[in-house]
Amino acid sequence: MRAIVYIRYGPPDVLELREIEKPTPKDDEVLVRVRAASVNPLDWHYMRGAPYIMRLGTGLRKPQNTRLGVDLSGIVEAIGRNATQFQPGDEVFGGRTGAFAEYVCAREKTLAPKPTTLTFEQAAAVPIAGLTALQGLRDQGRIQSGQKVLINGAAGGVGTFAVQIAKAFSTHVTAVCSTRNVEIVRSLGADKVMDYTQENFTQSEQRYDLILDNIGNHSLSACRRVLISKGTFVVVGGPKGNWVGPLGFFLKALLLSRFVSQTLVGFLASINKEDLMAMKELIEAGKVTPVIDRCYTLSEVPEAIRYVEEGHARGKVVITL
Repeated sequence: MRAIVYIRYGPPDVLELREIEKPTPKDDEVLVRVRAASVNPLDWHYMRGAPYIMRLGTGLRKPQNTRLGVDLSGIVEAIGRNATQFQPGDEVFGGRTGAFAEYVCAREKTLAPKPTTLTFEQAAAVPIAGLTALQGLRDQGRIQSGQKVLINGAAGGVGTFAVQIAKAFSTHVTAVCSTRNVEIVRSLGADKVMDYTQENFTQSEQRYDLILDNIGNHSLSACRRVLISKGTFVVVGGPKGNWVGPLGFFLKALLLSRFVSQTLVGFLASINKEDLMAMKELIEAGKVTPVIDRCYTLSEVPEAIRYVEEGHARGKVVITL
């Protein structure tokens, strides 16, 4: 089968499309013929081995796992002997490392039936970004109906899901994005859209119950100023950096949270069947629709990752097979 492989850290040029052996599912796995995958910032972090601190887990001098991609949608082709939740022919979506390939083996607990209203390309856009938005708002932010919620970085992969999910919880949503993205973010249901080139949300007189920050382009003190005294600030993304990158912003938030009345928290999403099913329900109810910026082929994964790394993608970038 064809798959994207890399054996050293570096820019997108280190990625190669190779013929490798088709995998065989373990007892608790299913073999999925991948129909679509999608690109996340996680992919270029792994590709570059940056920030450097992550190499403690991924390999100091070269990657221990030579495959990239997590988000996927496709068709179950074979099942392990202990797999009971899916059958060959089932359409699924979810996550598994190595998704930039024609086939991948995934554990049943990281897959769910594909939403019936979505194409394979749309379904592949959901897992990491959709679950980050859902878990950030629901679990970390403890979002409640009637709250005032601000989404910083509302036009990206996580942001476009977060705006829609926050509205599904019946909140008042303020979305922050660039000039060129104002209309698309407004179309997602945001009650107010702030163009950050014209307006700084941290200098607003409005106070928010919950802020989901996908960018980390303002100091914690500036963001806290527009939070209510018992408000919650959820860090999803942070500034780039070669050594600790966004992790530094996460750690500052966690440390400061111990000394203030507000809750400041950083987290990484986990892919699990229960939350994939929750997203499936929101999607099939018409409350959430994935936003896709561009589609690339498997051989164009380097170009797709390069585009996402530039930081200007609207919604998700999808790989079609």
